[in-house]
Amino acid sequence: MTNQKTENISSIPIDGFSNLKITSIWTFLMSVQWSEPWLIGLLLFHVVCLFLTVVTCRFYRAQICHFLIIVGLVYSAEYLNELAAMNWRSFSNFQYFDSKGMFISLVYSIPLLLNAVIIVMVWVYRTFSTMTELKTLQLKRRARREKREKND
Repeated sequence: MTNQKTENISSIPIDGFSNLKITSIWTFLMSVQWSEPWLIGLLLFHVVCLFLTVVTCRFYRAQICHFLIIVGLVYSAEYLNELAAMNWRSFSNFQYFDSKGMFISLVYSIPLLLNAVIIVMVWVYRTFSTMTELKTLQLKRRARREKREKND
């Protein structure tokens, strides 16, 4: 029993940069060196995407295009992960790109998917608002028609 427990503890990955045992997503994110220029650029990219998500709320067609681009970028995350895993030395100090894609999922795909969820929530809200307006107009029209029938 103790031997198995020792094997399980030794199988927990240790980050080479900060010597943290990676036991959760939080410790994984804390082990990332966020001062690398490409990670700063990625964070700026996500800020711009969020800004575009908010700005395009008033422009339905632009928001559709933005949504399709976001979905396409998320779809391409696996290919980006493979490409980055092969060429990480040219832009990074550490190999973050594992075969399971945990890093790219956390720092690239999840923020993009959150933008997509925001867009879908805006679309659902608009749909409910339009349906409410339509039902209100139908009830007003029915009330006017009934009023005219009573007057005749």
